[in-house]
Amino acid sequence: MRHASGSFAVSGMQEESYEELAGGAKLTRASGDQAYTGDIDGNGKVQWLMSYRGDGTAHFVGIWHLTVSIDEHDGSFVLESVGEFDGKASSGTLSIVDGLGAGDLQSIRGSGSFRAPGGADATYELDYDVS
Repeated sequence: MRHASGSFAVSGMQEESYEELAGGAKLTRASGDQAYTGDIDGNGKVQWLMSYRGDGTAHFVGIWHLTVSIDEHDGSFVLESVGEFDGKASSGTLSIVDGLGAGDLQSIRGSGSFRAPGGADATYELDYDVS
């Protein structure tokens, strides 16, 4: 396995509530554009579904589509994320979705993590293999 790390920025973030729940809880969906630097270089788009608790913390799942260069391989792939927002920062796991790679990244596999300490900037760690 190879290791990639770096940062990404989210821009054009849009979030909308689609269901209000008891106690101030709510369900939302959000989307944004991403720009990657570091061992992964390129762009992405992300869609999240979030479940906010009444205290403002949240659990979320996301699908990320990256069109990038990684270790001299150009192409695209899809990540699934699962994470938590503690009211200040978000963090979670990343899993490459099998069968959705394209170009030089058609066979990419792996997993990792991300951390977004608030605002638009975040970091990633990804362990991967490209056959």
